[in-house]
Amino acid sequence: MSVLVEIRRIQTTVEEIFHEFGPLPGRTERIASVCVVLTNPYAGRYEPDILPTMEALKPAGLEMATRCLDALGGDPTTVEGYGKGAVVGSAGELEHGALWHVPGGYAMREILGNAKAIVPSTKKVAGPGARIDIPVTHINACYVRSHFGAVEVGVPGSPQADEMVLILVMTTGARIHERVGGLRADQISVWDGQR
Repeated sequence: MSVLVEIRRIQTTVEEIFHEFGPLPGRTERIASVCVVLTNPYAGRYEPDILPTMEALKPAGLEMATRCLDALGGDPTTVEGYGKGAVVGSAGELEHGALWHVPGGYAMREILGNAKAIVPSTKKVAGPGARIDIPVTHINACYVRSHFGAVEVGVPGSPQADEMVLILVMTTGARIHERVGGLRADQISVWDGQR
């Protein structure tokens, strides 16, 4: 493991949604999240060149994406939605969370077989126990309305001031009882990541 990436904790969560309102949906929506708590190598100081950490995070991204997929059963063809995010401890800055864009996004796209859509993302600076809503969209077309969503995640006690929490999320389908129209997953035709 790189000196720039010191992992302290890993949390994996799976949620299964069987029913909300209305008729029984006839399917189960599954949502997996993997949160990694790691030390922030730039905590407490301004560092002009933070790009080495982006490269150093790539193995962690692949490990997290693999864990997320495994939590959903290991079959990439069952994953339809994804998202990512970061919570930076108070001795860090928002830009430290932005280091997760490339390693987190590309890891999920690679593990899922080169998914086409950009991986939606969010980040913030916050204290221990902070929760964050991770945006979710369809893996191959970000305009598929049925898959718009968010997953609330957090790690108890983290991030401490000198930590970051990096997050990946995968889902197995549309919202239960989605019915707001727009482009459907079975109508994806352009394969440009949007439509």
